[in-house]
Amino acid sequence: MDGSGLDGGLSSELRERMAALRAFLADQDGVVVAFSGGVDSTFLAAVAHEVLGDRALAITAHGVSFPQWANDQAEELARSIGIRHRCVSVDQLAVPGFRDNPPDRCYHCKLAILGAINAIAAEEGISCLVDGSNEDDHGDYRPGAKASRERGVRSPLQELHFTKEDIRTVSRAMGLATADLPSYACLASRIPYGTAITPNALASVDRLEQFLRSEGFDVCRARVHGDLLRIEVEDTALVRLTTDPLRARLQAAATAEGFRYLTLDLKGFRSGSMNEVLRDPVG
Repeated sequence: MDGSGLDGGLSSELRERMAALRAFLADQDGVVVAFSGGVDSTFLAAVAHEVLGDRALAITAHGVSFPQWANDQAEELARSIGIRHRCVSVDQLAVPGFRDNPPDRCYHCKLAILGAINAIAAEEGISCLVDGSNEDDHGDYRPGAKASRERGVRSPLQELHFTKEDIRTVSRAMGLATADLPSYACLASRIPYGTAITPNALASVDRLEQFLRSEGFDVCRARVHGDLLRIEVEDTALVRLTTDPLRARLQAAATAEGFRYLTLDLKGFRSGSMNEVLRDPVG
């Protein structure tokens, strides 16, 4: 299928980037897309399938820090796109440098995940592994990027300077369900560096964030600080969380998970807020 006809409503700059992306993919004998089911990897997988058909394969990693709903969502998205899809399970807690949660945790975890994906790519006879990293990813602390380089991963969206908003814009033109999907990160990112990661802590975070989403907070984080739970939601939603009966329901949910204290972060939602201690310990 040639989706270039969908580009008519895009700016000339975006049309040029789309042409360059299709050309990059067409130059490959095949590609494996590291596929989380998020905005970026879904867009990349859709274009890869458009250009390469069955020579494009999406692979989703399953592990303790990825909730089941995210795995199910990725499977459904791959089905809707039409791309071939496989899953690989990784025992993250057995990965050296993951459970102890050092600042470079993502490096060790991603190195293991990409190694497992590369093994499937080799089995499929595909040498090009791509991910959905984009231009905006330069701005945050991302030790996983080092693992990607070491595993030979290409990031065509970043190489071609697609921003997150560019990707959302083209995703809307393509009719992708992920066009306006909130950003998401693995559950381990809710636990402060230096605090051991346990299955129970990850499960608690998952349940609490599912509670918040069920109450209409699509953009949220439940950050764990010992027996204190710190909630982040968008600025426009802060006041709503302070009013009963919702406040009482959230308190009950936090108590049921074993938290003694509950706090609402008045700075609001910030992707990667646990990294703030690395940049500005007193900020």
